[in-house]
Amino acid sequence: MNEVNFVDTTLRDGSVSLWAMRMRTGMMIPVLETMDRAGFQAIEIFSTTIPKIMIRELREDPWERLDLIRQRVHKTPLRIITTRNLRAFQFTPRSIMELWYERIAAHGIKEARISDPSNTVDGWRAHVAYARNVGIDPILNLVYALAPKYTDEYFAGKARDAAALGVLRICLKDAGGLLTPERLRTLVPAIIQNANGIPVELHTHCNTGLGTQCCVEAIKLGIRSINAAIPPLADANSNPSLFNVAMNARALGYTTTVDEALLKEVENHFTSLARREGLPMGSTSPYDISPHVHQVPGGMVSNLRSQLATIKQEHRLDDVVEEIGRVRLELGCPIMVTPYAQFVGVQATMNVMSGERYSQASDEVIQFALGHWGEEESSSMDPNVRDRILSMPRAKELANWVPPDPSLNDVRKSYGGPGVSDDELLLRYLAGEDQVAAMRKAGPFKQYSTGQTLASLIQDLSGNSKVGYVEVRKDAMSLTLKRDSA
Repeated sequence: MNEVNFVDTTLRDGSVSLWAMRMRTGMMIPVLETMDRAGFQAIEIFSTTIPKIMIRELREDPWERLDLIRQRVHKTPLRIITTRNLRAFQFTPRSIMELWYERIAAHGIKEARISDPSNTVDGWRAHVAYARNVGIDPILNLVYALAPKYTDEYFAGKARDAAALGVLRICLKDAGGLLTPERLRTLVPAIIQNANGIPVELHTHCNTGLGTQCCVEAIKLGIRSINAAIPPLADANSNPSLFNVAMNARALGYTTTVDEALLKEVENHFTSLARREGLPMGSTSPYDISPHVHQVPGGMVSNLRSQLATIKQEHRLDDVVEEIGRVRLELGCPIMVTPYAQFVGVQATMNVMSGERYSQASDEVIQFALGHWGEEESSSMDPNVRDRILSMPRAKELANWVPPDPSLNDVRKSYGGPGVSDDELLLRYLAGEDQVAAMRKAGPFKQYSTGQTLASLIQDLSGNSKVGYVEVRKDAMSLTLKRDSA
């Protein structure tokens, strides 16, 4: 097969990686119908972490967003990426997880790209069942990481385990942008040969500057489905640019299945928005080997920067990232995806801000050391670090803790009683009743036009130091704006 297909990640990973999940519903709406006509294999639009940010930061309703997208996207499957727990730092009751899948299916999700932070079969099996029970097609992530145990044989075995579950596709997921073309040359054949005919797709990032090259190498090795984003929400910490990957694929004699001319409208829309709103625009990254040390996922960098800025500590970002590399090694090289990436990131931040390493630890890191997140995770830790964490008074309190698994009726009692709808219940569970109420009080979401208004054009031009003046004429009226020469 000579065709290369694409899964669009602009609205999900592009926003997470470059805009710290601050893409608003109104920003998406003007281009959804265009994206639906472009020929994507799927459009990834949602994750388990997005609703909380939408409610607390954007004051927008996640269910309304899904419904508005579904009303405009009819041909292309809508996809979500989901993981072991809805709230990254806390165990999710089975009743809530089942309800989550039921409601995302009701709001139009057709595919779920499922991650387990340890690539465990039991974790996959439960979520594959949740998805299938409500008619969602499961795609399993083989999450890539760097450590001696993550060999070709390791991933071959995981591919066989995934294939045995009969999923729609298997995705080689490289959240940290850690893959290299050389590594792919043995890794991809090992996965494809053990996937039992199930198609394999690639999801990588551009942190190291090698994302596009990895996509092209993967295509040459037999992968025919690439996760990519549309500029300006591509490159940098995000996924590779669809246009760049497609151009290189065609140069090698492959055909591509998306309408790139149509997607230029989407690029123009988001470029204009980014300029108007002062949002980052991805650019090609120079080669950077440091992600191979700290292994911070692309989306986590933008969120770390944003969170440090809120406490006026953005200048400590490099210190925190460097400390993440050390903490990751000391915690036994957990795969840097949700929630383990957050565990490592929070502990590293605490170490840097306190000035004394492991003077304190979050409950989640203590639970990690106790083995609540898996015995393999605990036993892989540096013994000295584990002993220090387990010597904390809080560790003794958590030693015999068992994750609660309440029924849906019991959960409902905690979030408003029998009169609360399932959708409202989930929002309250994810973000808190007060935050949901504040979101409702904020009113309708902000609308954004497509294209460029006169005001936004003038704003763009005024930011260009090469433009000395702007003159606007219409009929007998003339307006001239000059740059202050002082």
